Amino acid sequence: MNPPKPRTPRQAARTVVRDPLGAVFLLRYDNEEVGPHWAMPGGGLDPGESPREGARRELREETGWTDLEPGPLLCTWTHDFTRAGIPVRQHEHIYLADAPGPRRELGPDVAADHLADGILDVRWWTPRELRDTDEQIWPPRLHDLLDGWSPGDRPADLGHVPVRGRPDIAGRG
Repeated sequence: MNPPKPRTPRQAARTVVRDPLGAVFLLRYDNEEVGPHWAMPGGGLDPGESPREGARRELREETGWTDLEPGPLLCTWTHDFTRAGIPVRQHEHIYLADAPGPRRELGPDVAADHLADGILDVRWWTPRELRDTDEQIWPPRLHDLLDGWSPGDRPADLGHVPVRGRPDIAGRG
C-alpha cells in the first residue's frame, strides 16, 4: 500500500446565500477524490487577498450577483480533496449573505465559467431539504450551523472535518 501523498495547503472562502425564507443557494461538483457534493459559491484566495475579499470576488464570479456582500463569518473548517490532480488541505472561511428576494436566478454571464470550473448544477435548498438529504453537503451539517445561528454569534470553528470519499474508489491505496 502506498503512503498518502502530502497535501498542499490552500486558503479559500465561500458565502452562504440565503433567501428570505431560509433557502440556501448551492453549486454541485463531482470531485475526483470525494465524488459528487454541493457547496456554496466560493473558492481559493488570490495572492494577497483576504478571506472576505475572496468570498466577495468568488460570489460575483460564480453567480453574477453584484449586489450581495459577504456578511458575518459563520464558520471556518478544513477539509481534504484533490484539485486538478493535486491533493490539497483547504482551510475555508464561510460567510453569510442574505439575498433581498426569493430564489433569484444566476447572472447571464456565468454559464461558461461554470463549465470551465466543473460546476454541474445549481439549486436552492430549503432548510428541510438540507436537513433530510443523503447528498454530500460541504461543510457537513450546514443545516445545524444555520439553524442555530443568530446575529452576534461567534463563528464556529469546525476544525478538520473528513468528508466522504468516492464510493467507487473507497479502499484503494
